[in-house]
Amino acid sequence: MARWRRPELGLAVVVLALGVLVVVGTLDVSAAASQLGIGPRFFPMLVGGAMVLIGLFYVVDVVRGGHGDPEESEDVDVEAPTDWRSVGLVSGIFLAFAALLNVLGWIIGASLLFFGLSVALGAEHKLRAGGIAVVMGVATYLLFVKGLGVTLPGGPLEGVL
Repeated sequence: MARWRRPELGLAVVVLALGVLVVVGTLDVSAAASQLGIGPRFFPMLVGGAMVLIGLFYVVDVVRGGHGDPEESEDVDVEAPTDWRSVGLVSGIFLAFAALLNVLGWIIGASLLFFGLSVALGAEHKLRAGGIAVVMGVATYLLFVKGLGVTLPGGPLEGVL
């Protein structure tokens, strides 16, 4: 009975469940296929199907006794305690980003997200981290909006770029 209480089985079931959710959610998508015959369902179904297969194989492997190899890297101290302060900071930064995205817009929100994460994870040069965060915020906005045609919230900078 001990093999049913392993973290690997939990992860395997999560992968399988997410794959099923992607496939089921994709069934509701309705739009005309492109001239190539590949419609908007193709890639989500491909990813969801792959997740279902991987999840099934993973569940079978774990139930048959398979397990992950222990960490053997020379840079990792497996006895070190978890840095809960960093975990809390990163989680809080992501939650604040999600809550303020529509108000601040992508460029400002993503810049604050990147800067906050870099500081929370130990950036020593905060001015450089801030500059890089702004460049990344603008670059990702331009990539998604101008390059891919995805609509992102503009916030106070709506219409500037």
